[in-house]
Amino acid sequence: MSMQQGMRDKLDGVEERLVAVEASLSDPAVLQDRKSFEALSREHADLAQVVGTYRKYRTAEQEYTDSKLLLDEDDAEMRELAKDEMAELAAKMERLELDIRKLLLPKDPNDVKNVIVEIRAGTGGDEAALFAADLFRMYTRYAEENKWTVEILSENATGVGGYKEVIAMVHGKGAYSRFKYESGIHRVQRVPVTETQGRIHTSAVTVAILPEAEEVEVSIDPGDIKVDVYRSSGPGGQSVNTTDSAVRITHLPTGLVVTCQDEKSQHKNKAKALRVLRARILDQMIQTQNETRSEDRKSQVGSGDRSGRIRTYNFPQGRMTDHRIGLTLYKLENILQGDIDEIIDALIAHYQAQALQNVR
Repeated sequence: MSMQQGMRDKLDGVEERLVAVEASLSDPAVLQDRKSFEALSREHADLAQVVGTYRKYRTAEQEYTDSKLLLDEDDAEMRELAKDEMAELAAKMERLELDIRKLLLPKDPNDVKNVIVEIRAGTGGDEAALFAADLFRMYTRYAEENKWTVEILSENATGVGGYKEVIAMVHGKGAYSRFKYESGIHRVQRVPVTETQGRIHTSAVTVAILPEAEEVEVSIDPGDIKVDVYRSSGPGGQSVNTTDSAVRITHLPTGLVVTCQDEKSQHKNKAKALRVLRARILDQMIQTQNETRSEDRKSQVGSGDRSGRIRTYNFPQGRMTDHRIGLTLYKLENILQGDIDEIIDALIAHYQAQALQNVR
């Protein structure tokens, strides 16, 4: 029941660091350096949470030790009270230790960021494009429920109300921490509107989730990009603009290509395209890090392999199944209206449980 010595040593070190950070925060030189002060303040907030929980654990542990001494009392009623109190304190210590382990898990520095959501129709033609629009609506409503705003960066709509591709930015603190589990292939099983025989068709949509990249994180050399401008067009190829406002940016070192034509201004389209490009470059860097890190660290990465099928939406049965964790819910209509917290919470719990096995 007692906490392992290795964990205690680690927590004692965290407590020492907290004391040092508190001393630095009162240093006049640090107070005048805004960047250092903000960095230390963020570190202090994280450390204080861990240390505060550790101190609660130590208090409960001391109370447990004190209660244990009462077991030697002659008074039988006093001994029974001590046993009850020890049982309660043991349960409390167990909960606090689990809280500490969760707080010690490596934090994803991207969790607080805005997020870029890229949705592309895969196999299934018009039906896949229609489901891409359903997923975009689902994510938009989920964002609205969380008081986040959605900005469309690029869209390629079809004439039947679907999307061949839609790229949007979700603005809101912590958006990436919730959306990052959505990367992968989403499969839909339903009877298309155009199906006269009533047969169920299977289509697929690919979702990519990228943390927004700041210019200081991903600096793009103007000499590394090729910018093409052309006349934008709508569904079916008809021209929607009489000027060359659409922009295509090719990043020569990586071969990444981003297009944007939604704005009437070439300048605005270029700015949007650069935001998407920076996010994709940062995403490549993250994926490379994930591939090279140890197996233990890989198990703590919850974004998963976006080339794999992660979820199936079965309309005839009103069923959604997340294949990564074997979760099945029979409330498909609610899910497509943006009610996806239960899915995301289950995924977070799953990846936390995996990661906790490595915290000793």
